Amino acid sequence: MVTEVQSPTKPQIIYPDSDGKPIANNTVQFGWIVEIQHNLNWMCADDPNVFVAGDLFWYPV
Repeated sequence: MVTEVQSPTKPQIIYPDSDGKPIANNTVQFGWIVEIQHNLNWMCADDPNVFVAGDLFWYPV
């Protein structure tokens, strides 16, 4: 006899822009996002286990 196993319910994925507000809706916010991303990239440049990216509106699941 074969019984189908029910997978557990997956939680709803909430992305940073789920509130309907853009993350960088002006050049000031965008500039800070880029500045922080560049500095984190520089700080972690010697660690091959670190990947730094800015907000690309890309959310891997």
